Amino acid sequence: GLGLRVGVLDADVYGPSAPRMLGVDGDPEFHPEKKLIPLEAWGLKVMSIGFLVDEGAPMIWRGPMASSAVRQMMHDVAWGEAEAPLDVLVVDLPPGTGDIQLTLIQKMKLDGVVVVTTPQEIALIDARRAAGMFQKTATPILGVIENMAYFTDPASGVPIPIFGQDGGAAEAERLGVPLLGRVPIDIALRQGCDDGRPLVLTAPQSAVARVFVQAAEMLRTRLGLARS
Repeated sequence: GLGLRVGVLDADVYGPSAPRMLGVDGDPEFHPEKKLIPLEAWGLKVMSIGFLVDEGAPMIWRGPMASSAVRQMMHDVAWGEAEAPLDVLVVDLPPGTGDIQLTLIQKMKLDGVVVVTTPQEIALIDARRAAGMFQKTATPILGVIENMAYFTDPASGVPIPIFGQDGGAAEAERLGVPLLGRVPIDIALRQGCDDGRPLVLTAPQSAVARVFVQAAEMLRTRLGLARS
């Protein structure tokens, strides 16, 4: 809805979720230049290892194999024609600070990363490690998203901070970056992810969808991207 051409690279090769969450599956075809053609869903170009393996198949791969798969999805995919290149390539990373993250940093010039965390201290410990790795590799941190920030009591409408309160906001302040959004625990959001129907498109006026749109607007401004 922001007028940008966007691609999604699902780099979580051990748990690829893009096919299910975007409701798209199939065998990518080959481009004349011997590159894979990404699948399309909801106006996005999408590539995931999940298109090439069965959903229930365990990815029993050592780090170098996972890194090789990510390199292929970066370099051997026809993300856009010369006359219509992508404005943004969003890369969904697995948790941690392992081979896949290092491969991405070494092989791509990143405009920045978004740190996603839940509010409790146990999750924040891992988020800080990830943020520290990107800082040490001179990769800009664009902002923080706090997921599962609260659950709204159906009876009273009062936010209940099940996993703690304001952990993401405190981490954003520590890093000196914006808090891009606080995503609540929401049944419709969970259902949309399971059904492959993004809530920002099926219920764009919902409060939860507006959180994602606001985060996207902030990122577009941070990256200096104009509307197409």
